[in-house]
Amino acid sequence: MEKFVNQPLKSRSFFTVPLSVLLATFATALGAQSVEAAKPMALRTIMERLGRDMQAVTGAISKEDWPLVAELAPRIAKHAEPPMSEKMRILAWLGADAGKFRGLDGQVHDAATAMGEAAQRNDGQAVIAAFSKTQQSCLACHQSYRRSFVEKFYGSR
Repeated sequence: MEKFVNQPLKSRSFFTVPLSVLLATFATALGAQSVEAAKPMALRTIMERLGRDMQAVTGAISKEDWPLVAELAPRIAKHAEPPMSEKMRILAWLGADAGKFRGLDGQVHDAATAMGEAAQRNDGQAVIAAFSKTQQSCLACHQSYRRSFVEKFYGSR
């Protein structure tokens, strides 16, 4: 150490400059990561909307309000998707599970579409059966991915 301290400034800067650059890069990466983790993703807003729509369907079913179910079902079936940049981050995180994730989303789409068609026919039994399939598909996705998704993209929230 004494040998390094007593060396001319020129040779010390040989080590100091790269070390400073490395530390600055690391600090910037950590800062960007914490900002990214703190910023809510579009998927969160989409899921909140789906939750409200599913709750509204529950209320409509309890009142046998088939026109309202018919109105809400396509919003569930054809829900919004996150922007492409976010979608790519999610798909990269999913890796080999991307097909399973898409399959569950497809099941939600199909079941919600069937629910809307049944509501248009005023077929309460079929509405309830399709709503159940929709809920089961949502639950399967949430149980498979929600916890690890939240940990990955939001920390421990």
